[in-house]
Amino acid sequence: MAERKAVVERQTKETAVRVELALDGAGTTDVRAGVGFLDHMLDLLGKHARLDLTVQASGDTEIDDHHTVEDIGIALGQAIDQALGDRAGITRFGQAAVPMDEALAQVAIDLSGRGFLVLNADFGQEKIGSFDVSLVREFLQALASNARMTLHINAPYGDDGHHITEAIFKALARALAKAVSIDPRVDGVPSTKGVL
Repeated sequence: MAERKAVVERQTKETAVRVELALDGAGTTDVRAGVGFLDHMLDLLGKHARLDLTVQASGDTEIDDHHTVEDIGIALGQAIDQALGDRAGITRFGQAAVPMDEALAQVAIDLSGRGFLVLNADFGQEKIGSFDVSLVREFLQALASNARMTLHINAPYGDDGHHITEAIFKALARALAKAVSIDPRVDGVPSTKGVL
């Protein structure tokens, strides 16, 4: 099997983003996105999905973090999509439920070739430190669209926005690890259509 790796660079007038990704990694991460809370979440994602992940980004954070967060989501999604290739042999579906103290997150993924996000979560606050909590949705939307994955997330309860977000990213990681895994029983693309 070919190595499932990708490098994506995204340059705009607002941001410069580079993502290096290996789907079959050891969870080695080097994340320097310039947005502290997102750095922490991406580190968790790489570790718990067993991805080797390098993210380097700079952006117009003097305005706010929106462009940087969204563009990292776009680049990471594109890297996942490229590393999957034609998606032959993958498990395709993955799900996980992860607690973080009082919070719970449930994530289901279909690497369907169709980008779609459903996010049911009440973070209970507008900021986590200096991080605007609305950017969690922006990141996940960009990720799902560009990875061409259907991504459903439910966080049915939790009192602390940090805990809720951390549970979401850990559950996303575990579900993604399952969905991208190779199933030796799958012959070709796991779809009755023959393509994803």
